[in-house]
Amino acid sequence: MDTRYFNAVKQPEAGTKLGGSVIRSGGLVAFPTETVYGLGANGLDGEAVNKIFEAKGRPNDNPLILHIAKKSDLKDLWKSVPERARLLMDEFWPGPLTMVYLKSSRVPEEVTGGLDTVAVRMPIRAAGVPIAAPSANLSGKPSPTTADHVKADMDGRIDVIIDGGPCNIGVESTVVSLMGGAVTILRPGGITREMLEAVIGPVNLSPAVLAPLKQGEAAASPGMKYKHYAPDAQVIVGTGSLPDMAAKLIAEYDRREAEGLTCIIFATEETRCFYRGKRYVIIGERKNPLTLCESLFAQFRAQEGKADVILCEALPETDMGLAYMNRLLRSAGFKTI
Repeated sequence: MDTRYFNAVKQPEAGTKLGGSVIRSGGLVAFPTETVYGLGANGLDGEAVNKIFEAKGRPNDNPLILHIAKKSDLKDLWKSVPERARLLMDEFWPGPLTMVYLKSSRVPEEVTGGLDTVAVRMPIRAAGVPIAAPSANLSGKPSPTTADHVKADMDGRIDVIIDGGPCNIGVESTVVSLMGGAVTILRPGGITREMLEAVIGPVNLSPAVLAPLKQGEAAASPGMKYKHYAPDAQVIVGTGSLPDMAAKLIAEYDRREAEGLTCIIFATEETRCFYRGKRYVIIGERKNPLTLCESLFAQFRAQEGKADVILCEALPETDMGLAYMNRLLRSAGFKTI
């Protein structure tokens, strides 16, 4: 397949029209959102949706998110729209919030991985149909935040890549379940737990946000598989107070280098002083976890072929730190020291 490339930075409306046309005809389009680049197909066409799984090498039991253009589209995809959903969409849509609820008969099983629920969010206007769209990367790899990242994984696998420049948030949308009368975070993202609670009251946190799924447990949301977002290098997460954490990472660095492996430390502005004499890269500020989220996946990709082991610092699991730790722990397969 020849993948067409379209630069939409200067012609955003033309890019939107092109992408919408290809999706309506059953094709696959990679496009930028405020979070990461998505890989879109007509979400009401099971055959088109299956092309996503084939292009990504993604297991068919890993559910997808449907993207809609206006709030009124939701009633066609869910059996009903709970009041708590209306409160959240009025506050956060359009934006990086995905909600999971009982699906209607219009939603094909290919989208939901066989579940009776479907995840929906509203980031864009594009195709005139709901767009099924995971991140536009090979399954399990770091999510793409630029069109070049998409091209590295998807060239020759999909119809069109629309380059809209780098994404702003850098991690996928927050996913919440509305099942059981409660609001539960399944995957943290740009809409934080604290932001949700300011609108809706207490919000639960799925145990699978910071730990592996239990044996036999189905993934109710994208990004809940055991290992995800992973680069080619092994990722290891250091925990503890700053001095102790840095000492652990340095000891692991020295041990692995003695074994003949190439290591790099993902440091922050506040901790660079600990790593003098070691290979490290500054990926953001601990005091502003959004900066870490924005750069994590890009930095993973930048180390391909350069590092065997990537050593990373843990963050407090609050605000955007929760989203960062969710992605980091999954990329490490929950390997911590």
